[in-house]
Amino acid sequence: MAFVSSSLLSKRSVAVRAIVVLAMMVSFVLLTALLDGNDGVAASQLLAQPSFPLANAMPGLMLALLLLVLTRRTLLSFGLAYLLQAVMYGVNALKVANLGTPLLPADFRMVEQLHKGGLHVLGSYLPHSFLPYLAMLGGVAVVIAMWRYEPPLFVPRTGGKRVVTGTLLGLTLVTLLLGMPGWRNLYNGQKLWLEPWSAAATTSHSGLVSSLVMFHLQDRRTKQKADPGAVSNLLQTTGDAVRARMQTPADPGTALPDIVVVQSESFFDPRIVHGYENTHLTPNLTRLAAEGMSGPLHVPTYGGGTIRTEFEVLTGLSLRYFGNMQFPYLQLNDKVVPSMVRTLRAHGYETVAIHGNDPTFWNRNTAFKVLGFDRFVSQSAFPANAPMDGKYMADSAMTDEIMAQLKDAGPPQLLFAISLEAHGPYDVEPNDRAARDAIPVPAAIDAKDKVEVQNYLYHMQHADEELGRLAESLAKRSRPTLLLFYGDHLPGLTSAYRATGFVNGQDMLSQAGTWLLVDPRNPGQPQRIDMASWMLPGLLLERAGIHDDAYFALTQVLAPSLAALTRAPGAALPAIDAQQQQFDKDMASVSVLRMKGKLDKLLPTSLLPSTTAVAKQDNEEQGIPASAAMGMHR
Repeated sequence: MAFVSSSLLSKRSVAVRAIVVLAMMVSFVLLTALLDGNDGVAASQLLAQPSFPLANAMPGLMLALLLLVLTRRTLLSFGLAYLLQAVMYGVNALKVANLGTPLLPADFRMVEQLHKGGLHVLGSYLPHSFLPYLAMLGGVAVVIAMWRYEPPLFVPRTGGKRVVTGTLLGLTLVTLLLGMPGWRNLYNGQKLWLEPWSAAATTSHSGLVSSLVMFHLQDRRTKQKADPGAVSNLLQTTGDAVRARMQTPADPGTALPDIVVVQSESFFDPRIVHGYENTHLTPNLTRLAAEGMSGPLHVPTYGGGTIRTEFEVLTGLSLRYFGNMQFPYLQLNDKVVPSMVRTLRAHGYETVAIHGNDPTFWNRNTAFKVLGFDRFVSQSAFPANAPMDGKYMADSAMTDEIMAQLKDAGPPQLLFAISLEAHGPYDVEPNDRAARDAIPVPAAIDAKDKVEVQNYLYHMQHADEELGRLAESLAKRSRPTLLLFYGDHLPGLTSAYRATGFVNGQDMLSQAGTWLLVDPRNPGQPQRIDMASWMLPGLLLERAGIHDDAYFALTQVLAPSLAALTRAPGAALPAIDAQQQQFDKDMASVSVLRMKGKLDKLLPTSLLPSTTAVAKQDNEEQGIPASAAMGMHR
């Protein structure tokens, strides 16, 4: 009888423990639904569409069960897994508030940037209130208390069951992190809700965790494939126009101009926002636009992700055709990437990048070598007393450095300068508070957002002032200089935009910024043209008198048809006709072939650059200096 009683007690104990674990699992699913907040994964959906909330909680559940096997403590394991999940949701909320888009798998690459100068920039977006940090500390304290005082759920020795169970759970989590195909049986667009073009829409239906997993699986599966026939298809329609652009004669007596490109942080013309239609906050942009080429600039990002626009301008490649490349400088695996920089080097240019920040942030120190820059002048090379305004280096310091780097003799130069002063967030006091407070703000914007809008406009006006000062300085040079100026994206003033709206009636993700191309010594007639960031290098090369790259010429031919398709992730795309759709489809293949260095092999001889230029380009890609290459090909 004693044996039977003991056996019954043992079975009852196992049943109780199983019920406790099951109750914790159900609670975890319900609390995850509450934390997520999206209707698609709400607790009420457990009966209507249970796969949605269960899939969204699955990775956290597996982590909690693995911790339970390792620690033998129920509350500790589920509490720690939930705390880690809550931190991720907090980071997502910050990204949505500042950039308008939820977390994506590529965002986790930013973790490695924190010790590369990224903490200085990314840390600015963290909450300034002590309450979130107090809550996190409280959570950590609870976890420590659970570890110390919570009794184990089961004995440490289980005859190998813990090892087997823990190994299976660990391997299952690893397969998920590696994006193994089997997970697509659960995380796919048929069972859940996946809109590949919109992380926001996917998250709102399927939950943040499920969205991250599905985009991760999609990225792991997606391989950029190209159809060589697309080159022929595109040239059948555009070939004559491309040849005409490449055969534009250059004046033999005209020297190649120096080129200064300024990527102005978060710069745009506020007149596209309701309440600012009749303001004159960018007088230098307006004046210079009347002397050259300018217009709306469609860019592939909003509120952040500077390197997305930067990559497009330097390479002439549209990220629209590389869907799994969210942060290109962190994902470049090639030692050589075709670029405007390499084309200019092949024509004898000295190529220099300038940026008053840590060179390792965004992996620029490595990426700029891959793109072909000779030198990178970063923060440590600026004067020790370079002025600051707000949190970052003033744009006036960048203008000074540009003029210091320009030479009056020697080969032509490309200077690519990246400003920083107007970088968000916009809650840091500027140097001149009185000037900031005098900036008008529409009544629809509330008090908190008003200060952020004023801070942004204060720095943006400095960028406009420096544009004017730079253009005046370049006009006085003895050497010809082309000046290309553009904003990388709109500032992340999400709440203010929602309060005011835009003049064209579209949302913030669909708005275009602005660009300007002028010859300061020789003002011309105004030309207003819609452009995308990946089309700017082709235009710049044309204006510089360099016409021997068929790819860049092609971007100019297609500009009227495809420019407006470049938009921030999640933005609605405009309606396009059948020919535009075909151009877009063919250009996707052409872009992949260009990135892989295989495009020229498929071009007809009439569209290939001269033998000398090809030889120079080949030597550049093999790391042979331009001067040595010119010596070899005399």
